[in-house]
Amino acid sequence: MKITIIGGSGFIGTRLMNLLKDESKYTLHNIDLRQSHFFPEVTQIGDVRKQEDMDTMLAGADAVVLLAAQHRDDVRPLSAYYETNVGGMECTLRAMEKNGVKRLIFFSSVSVYGLNKNNPNETAAPDPFNDYGKSKWQAEQVLFEWMKEHADWNVTVIRPTVIFGERNRGNVYNLLRQISSGRFLMVGNGKNLKSMAYVGNVVAFVKFLLENKTSSGCEVFNYIDKPDYNMNDLVTLVEQSLNKHIPSTHFPYWLGMAGGYCFDAIAWLMRRKLTVSSVRVKKFCATTQFDSTKAMNSGFLPPYTMEEGLRRTLEFEFVHPREDDIEFVTE
Repeated sequence: MKITIIGGSGFIGTRLMNLLKDESKYTLHNIDLRQSHFFPEVTQIGDVRKQEDMDTMLAGADAVVLLAAQHRDDVRPLSAYYETNVGGMECTLRAMEKNGVKRLIFFSSVSVYGLNKNNPNETAAPDPFNDYGKSKWQAEQVLFEWMKEHADWNVTVIRPTVIFGERNRGNVYNLLRQISSGRFLMVGNGKNLKSMAYVGNVVAFVKFLLENKTSSGCEVFNYIDKPDYNMNDLVTLVEQSLNKHIPSTHFPYWLGMAGGYCFDAIAWLMRRKLTVSSVRVKKFCATTQFDSTKAMNSGFLPPYTMEEGLRRTLEFEFVHPREDDIEFVTE
């Protein structure tokens, strides 16, 4: 099976290729705007927004994993979300049809549900609150509309929650780093639940789908590793993993948001991106809990527990000396 990964030079794609590389039944092909740090020999520079690139580069593929996306919460102009996330879907589908490829795994996001929802499953109504979520939902709609005329295709949509793991430089890493530093400021009471997913489990789920989902049609799966941790739980786990006391000071939500708006103003004046913003404070304090019953009832068994994933990440990032400085910036 020749698997073409679009956007595979990043965090998830690198781990997926690392998982599949020793399987003799797979041939890997990566298409990305950037060269892969670890898999340059199978990487071809291409742009998911350019139809001619996709038409040429999807030749010979048996399955496509579409990872390419604008995903940070500070992308400007906002139209970039739609050009890549929606336009990239349209180019990919047309190229797949041209090359006779009928199998697709698309990475969407739980952001299509919005914030502070009551543990939504795959049937919950979409209510995205930002342009990233809106563009992912629009990409899904393009795909669902396409499937009306392509019922013989084998399509899976994965809506993962925030994904963390070794080498990732996203919100979970920033949180773990702040906690481990001992300079952690807790906004709110710390009881808000956070659904998360360890990258080792996410890519294992993709492998499971490639090997076990053989029927035509379109299925949607949330992907979350359970149990959900709240912020206080995370502080405790970091303390145990690093064997250090982590002092934490709680600040009321209104004060945290006021500080976030101040950082927004500073960032605007300086024309620079800062690590603190009102959007990130809002996301930090929100309950982001999602249902993953469907994925966990599919026959898939995650190779790591949530605690194992968090401990592996903490040990890699903050305990063992690094042999290189390769990192992947996400949200």
